[in-house]
Amino acid sequence: MNAKKIGVLALQGAVSEHLVAIQKLGAAPVFVKHPEQLEALDGLILPGGESTTMRRLMKRFGLFEPLRTFHQAGKGILGTCAGMVLAARETDSGEESLSLIDAKVIRNGFGRQKESFEAPLAIEGISGGPFQAVFIRAPYLEQLGKKPEVLARIDEKIVAARQENVLVAAFHPELTDDLRLLEYFIRECI
Repeated sequence: MNAKKIGVLALQGAVSEHLVAIQKLGAAPVFVKHPEQLEALDGLILPGGESTTMRRLMKRFGLFEPLRTFHQAGKGILGTCAGMVLAARETDSGEESLSLIDAKVIRNGFGRQKESFEAPLAIEGISGGPFQAVFIRAPYLEQLGKKPEVLARIDEKIVAARQENVLVAAFHPELTDDLRLLEYFIRECI
């Protein structure tokens, strides 16, 4: 893992927490704001935050097509919470997305801010017991195509999935000390 360069899209949201987690795993964290920074990366995290704000900033900085190109080059992408919204094929709001995973996303699928919660979560491919997942205005996936693999559910709602080199999670793994999801991403998607 030492040689891997993992970027975090640093437009808005939980950027610093992801950078710290990447460093703890011995990989090289990279703060990413501009398209040309993508070229040197092995993987990229689309962090949690506010998806509408992130989408607007992605357009302003000209990142939509470079991110799609990054994906098409086989580079690993992890989308957490708002990152899951941005990575989906379509959103329930009809807003533009990156279409990196063949699924529809339901924004705020578990409710608004006051309905945020934590839950122990069994995630396919991650051993060592339940992952304590933090859900904040969390989305979920539905209408999956044939390619995505469901990794975790809560009440039949899909909260983690993988499609080839793209891993998405409805929760915020960066808000806990448990690095297993990020380890899985680096091991399996990069």
